[in-house]
Amino acid sequence: MGCQKRPFPPLNLKSDGRMLSTVPLTLEQIVEETRHWPPEKVGELVGRLTEDLHSTDPETEAAWKTEIDRRVEEIQTGKVQGIPAEEVFEKAKRILGG
Repeated sequence: MGCQKRPFPPLNLKSDGRMLSTVPLTLEQIVEETRHWPPEKVGELVGRLTEDLHSTDPETEAAWKTEIDRRVEEIQTGKVQGIPAEEVFEKAKRILGG
């Protein structure tokens, strides 16, 4: 029998989103916790974590934010439908010859 992963309990957050505890979290705990967050909060976290890696001018940032907001709205209103990740990865494997 293989080892079964158990889900981590939710983080103990204040109403403003700050953690009450200073206990260090593992990367796996952080990833598991963010699976329960709304997509816009996950996007905000990713943006904040990567902003130093990909610094751009304010005009480019504003253009990307507008584009992201447009795409999120299209998905949320049903104007477009997302493609399941499995399909995307399978197509990429075919294209790349994997």
